[in-house]
Amino acid sequence: MKTSIATVSISGDLKEKLAAIAEAGFDGVEIFENDFLAFDESPAEVGRMVRDHGLEITLFQPFRDFEGLPEPQRSRAFDRAERKFDLMQELGTDLMLICSSVSPVALGGIDRAAADFRELGERAAKRGLRVGYEALAWGSFINDHRDAWEVVRRADHPNIGLILDSFHTLAREIDVASIRSIPGDRIFIVQLADAPKFDMDLLQWSRHYRNMPGEGDLPVADFMRAVAATGYAGPISLEIFNDQFRGGSARSIAADGHRSLIYLIDQVRRSEPVPVELPPMPDRVAVEGVEFVEFAANEDEAQRLAKLLVSMGFTLAARHRNRDVVLYRQGDINIVINTGKEGFAHSSHTVHGLSAYAIGLRVEDAKATVERATALGAEVFFEPRGPGELEVPAIRGVGGSVLYFIDEPSGLSRVWDIEFETLEPAASGAALQRIDHVAQTMNTDEMLSWLLFYTSIFATRKSPVVDVVDPAGLVRSQVVQGLDSRFRLTLNGAESRRTLAGRFVAESFGSSVQHLAFSSADIFATAEAIKAAGFATLQISRNYYDDLEARLGLAPELADRLREANILYDRDIDGGEYFQLYSPLFGEGLFLEVVERRNGYQGYGAPNAQFRIAAQQRALGPKGMPRR
Repeated sequence: MKTSIATVSISGDLKEKLAAIAEAGFDGVEIFENDFLAFDESPAEVGRMVRDHGLEITLFQPFRDFEGLPEPQRSRAFDRAERKFDLMQELGTDLMLICSSVSPVALGGIDRAAADFRELGERAAKRGLRVGYEALAWGSFINDHRDAWEVVRRADHPNIGLILDSFHTLAREIDVASIRSIPGDRIFIVQLADAPKFDMDLLQWSRHYRNMPGEGDLPVADFMRAVAATGYAGPISLEIFNDQFRGGSARSIAADGHRSLIYLIDQVRRSEPVPVELPPMPDRVAVEGVEFVEFAANEDEAQRLAKLLVSMGFTLAARHRNRDVVLYRQGDINIVINTGKEGFAHSSHTVHGLSAYAIGLRVEDAKATVERATALGAEVFFEPRGPGELEVPAIRGVGGSVLYFIDEPSGLSRVWDIEFETLEPAASGAALQRIDHVAQTMNTDEMLSWLLFYTSIFATRKSPVVDVVDPAGLVRSQVVQGLDSRFRLTLNGAESRRTLAGRFVAESFGSSVQHLAFSSADIFATAEAIKAAGFATLQISRNYYDDLEARLGLAPELADRLREANILYDRDIDGGEYFQLYSPLFGEGLFLEVVERRNGYQGYGAPNAQFRIAAQQRALGPKGMPRR
């Protein structure tokens, strides 16, 4: 089973597309006719370019409005097909896609269509070519793969086969089990696409909102399991129509596409036999929690960050034996500050300023985590280590950051004892327990890429996208969460530089962690303790609390406590409660959060986000920067 992608899926001219597709690791490419027509080289030269990249042309497409036509349109359709056959032979491909007709003059009828394909099969066979028939979800007469298969079955010609496209089947909610009865050798190619779940016109949905398998809401894995059950062993190919992808980086989108197919194959082969040449990889990795977050800083920034942490109850717990690195700790929270003048942390600081450039995740098997990540196209990170220092497995993450992996079996969890000299025991006076979630901010067009990155490597689930209101525009937010909720990550996509999130991305020169949320055992006790230690809480509008009390029917005593401590509050329909308290902005727009979850609350206080952002916008200095 080889991987392929249609040229229409990515940006650039045909030459650029082929280079990106080959670099991503695909085996083949579908040549979309308009990409060829817009390219100023001969068919033979295009075929040579494809082969020089180590690719094969898996399909030439599309050919439209062929079957069920009256005369003279029928004869002209066969003439057009012969011209395309000439082109295919020059390109060096043997398979053409014909999609079901939407012609206003078509007559319909399965037997009529089958007769047309039988004749076309005879013509194709004389040239050693094949034709695949695909049911468009909006086809005038054939809009279901079951009817398309019936046309192919009745045509009864070895050079006529079926083309399956996951979008056309899943968008119409056709039972994928019906695919299992189709002989695998009668399926000529399988095209895959995911999409967010929308209630909209099928053609518009298909032409503008498709995305990579795993990035949307359609059950593409179930579709592919049904295909695998047929014994199909041909190419699996991406056909993605997406306005964002057409304007993005061809190399990045192609790399995401290849990752999505490898992830999909891995999912399917765990339940169905799959003829696949890819080496096995470890299963998705469960994240047991965030072991540490490491900041790159200069001395002045380190002092200000340390002062903020101490005001939140953290203790300067340890100092690295060889490096200019210190550890602040509270409960199970480890915050590392690196002020070294060399190495990757220093390079990161040079580019981004004060930033959370590295995250350590607790996993069951660190080595297996990196093996899976690299099989899915992640970049391994390595930095020379000093005497007595551990080689902690790592990969590159969002915005060029680093993800380290810590486990028990290999002894990596002893890094604090081995590499650090203990100064004081961890504090617990502010009742902070662990990192509840990490929030990464990026440009909106990066969100799907990093969503796929996290969900393909780690045992996580994704939430629906939420629009967060900023006074200067909208921010899109989506949560990636471990199956047992021990790992929580929010991805926030900025569409406008004027928003708080957009300003952070611009001022930090790239995507990064914008805030950390610490869980508290008792947020009111935390608020009291950190206030006594000099913590300056973000000031929330008094109007928010007046509305909150009326809207949720809060007891006046609770409303007063929330108002006095500047704590935001949310409650779900099951009675789960969520409390939030924020630090002021620091650095280029970073901030810290304290949360408390009660009665099984699983959300992130989305209704409060606009009020938090409004308060942060008010606190900005005259140039839009955090007040020092």
